[in-house]
Order: sequence, then C-alpha cells, then structure tokens
Amino acid sequence: MKIKILVLLFLQLIGNVYVWADDNPAVAPTVIIKDASGNESQGDYNGPAPIEATFKANPQSATGWTAYYEWRFSYERENKPYLIRYEENTSYTFSRSGHHSVVLYAKFTNGNDIIEQECDPISIALSESKLEMPNAFSPNGDGINDIYQAKSTYQSIIEFHAIIYNRWGQKLYEWNDITGGWDGKFHGKDVSQGVYFVVVNARGADGKRYSIKRDVNLLRGYIDSTGQ
Repeated sequence: MKIKILVLLFLQLIGNVYVWADDNPAVAPTVIIKDASGNESQGDYNGPAPIEATFKANPQSATGWTAYYEWRFSYERENKPYLIRYEENTSYTFSRSGHHSVVLYAKFTNGNDIIEQECDPISIALSESKLEMPNAFSPNGDGINDIYQAKSTYQSIIEFHAIIYNRWGQKLYEWNDITGGWDGKFHGKDVSQGVYFVVVNARGADGKRYSIKRDVNLLRGYIDSTGQ
C-alpha cells in the first residue's frame, strides 16, 4: 500500500516543522463481491459477469480529521478513469468483460496538517461470455434434467430471453432469467413427449449477441446428464 504523509505544523517564530505520528489517520479499503447467483466473496475477483461490488474505505484513527475520498475506476489500458466516486463507501455493478482496476485515494486534513494515502488497486477481471442450450431434457420427476435451461457452463450473460414453441408455432413458455427454465408443462399440465422448438436471444458482458434456434426433444424417459 502506497502512503504519502505530509504533516505541516506552523510554529510561531520558529518556522515549519515536519513530524511523524504513530496515530496518523489511514484507510484500509475492502470489497465485497456478489455474483449473479447471490454468492459473496471478498477481495480481488476473477470470474463471470455481472457482479455487484461494495467498496468500503474503513478509516482508522481519523477522529478530529476531515476526510476526503476518491475512488477511481479504470479499464484495462485506458489512460483515464471511466468513473470517479467521492463517498467513503460506494457500490458498483460491473458488467463489461475485461480487467477493471479500482484505486482509493484518501486525504485527511486537520488545520494545516495534511495526510494523503494512495491504496493498492483492487482487481476485477470479468470473463468473456459463453452460452449454450441443450437439445433434450426429461421432465419425469427423477431430479435429473427435469428442467430445460441454459447449460451450466454459461458465463457473463447480462441479457437473456427464451421462448418455447410447439410444432404448430404456439408459444408454450418464456423466461428472462438465465437461471430459469421450462418444466415441460403448459397451463400446469404436462405436454406430450416429442420435439419442441426454442428461440433464445441474449447478450454477453463483452457485447457478444446470441441468437439461438434449435429443436428440443422432450423425453419422459432417461437421458444423460449433459442433455445431448
């Protein structure tokens, strides 16, 4: 952690004196990450988008000092921050794939005394998007492949919309949550075993767009766990 400390005391008839104090104010920034599934972690992040990050400055020994905070959000090799926040604690939702860096700059003043601190960057690395849909499922109540949904290998999908049709083009079900899916029912009743059709439109955090159209085999018997 980089720390630059300047304490300037003006003493009448004596001049300027620079001093070091063990109880100088400082910050100890932390970050809590919540991913799309609601799982939380702390510290640097490397994984799929989107994520919600909560940053805290955690000032210490700051009683009697006036504090100023500046959070700078930067992206990969860009020279200027794309976002600056000036509060002690702040939150931000990251959805753009690539490497983000967040640095806290803190300044404390007390009369003519000034203490400045530049903290080590917090690293947020978001993976490229990925989306695949299976071609079969078996809603027979055995707990295996009972729901037709995106393969669990999906990554960094920030927009998602899927529709299930029957062979006559009738819409049976639609959903907008990447974690959701179809249970093989229409108006609460099981549909017949057979071939159906899914249309998916989605967008990844890296800007990639997905347009998927494929047959869906609904089987009341067993299929393997991959949905192939």
